[in-house]
Amino acid sequence: MSRGTRYSSFTYLILCSHRLLLNQSLRPPMPYPLAIICLSCCQDRCRDHSSAMDMVAEAQSTARVRGATSAGEAEDRVQRRKWKLKLIEQLESQVNATPIPLTTDPAELEKLEYRPVKARGYFDHSKELYVQPRTLMDPAKEAREAGQITSNTESGAHVITPFYCTDLGVTILVNRGFIPRKKINPETRIKGQVEGEVDLVGIVRHSEKRKPFVPKNDPERNRWHYRDVEAMAKLTGAEPILVDASLANTVPGGPIGGQTRVTLRNEHMQYIVTWYGLCAATTFMWFKKFVQKVPL
Repeated sequence: MSRGTRYSSFTYLILCSHRLLLNQSLRPPMPYPLAIICLSCCQDRCRDHSSAMDMVAEAQSTARVRGATSAGEAEDRVQRRKWKLKLIEQLESQVNATPIPLTTDPAELEKLEYRPVKARGYFDHSKELYVQPRTLMDPAKEAREAGQITSNTESGAHVITPFYCTDLGVTILVNRGFIPRKKINPETRIKGQVEGEVDLVGIVRHSEKRKPFVPKNDPERNRWHYRDVEAMAKLTGAEPILVDASLANTVPGGPIGGQTRVTLRNEHMQYIVTWYGLCAATTFMWFKKFVQKVPL
């Protein structure tokens, strides 16, 4: 077509719709039903444009393929959801297992995340680290407030404290649990600073990846936004081993233990609904327009 050719508004709409139908990079691909509507509205008005009509024919084929593709994507999400639910069930079972003695073998520790362990020793409160902001994990309260737009969850921090294991002869890191923002200063919770040798039961945790838009950790200013076990261990002189203290290790006035979350992100049901809905919408509109010849 020559450079000076001018498209009618209807032909231009068909061209745009055709591009939407063929653009595989769109996520989510919700414009496809809309594109079919555009083609339906314009098809009868543009019969004098043979190139546009060729695009309509190609779009019919593309719409059929898109319907099948959406169904395939939905089925894939069904299988992924089953896998994720099974994994969550395994983690919950692992967290509730009988505690085993803590080991310092790196190869063994790599396999022990979310596994309860036990050790004996004492805390060094002079080297506390604070991971913030954090909220108190209360399963019962979260269940009561499920579905609410707002909640009264208080913001605070997790207290990471070096713990010398007398039975192993090494210092590890222990997430003692949650404290509200107003209690971050240790001078405001003197009674909760455990002294002497204690028995510790907790869950082995590894480092976590920094999520998008989460600030970087600032070890020099003791500002931590995500778990970096290696960096925390280097700063405190401990071994790169981190344990989340259990709720049973909570003492009056101290951090609230039991802050291990085992619920993995599981949004597959939303994707299943989206893909099956897209499949149904695309198939229905294609059938009405191109099979029953019903104007849309």
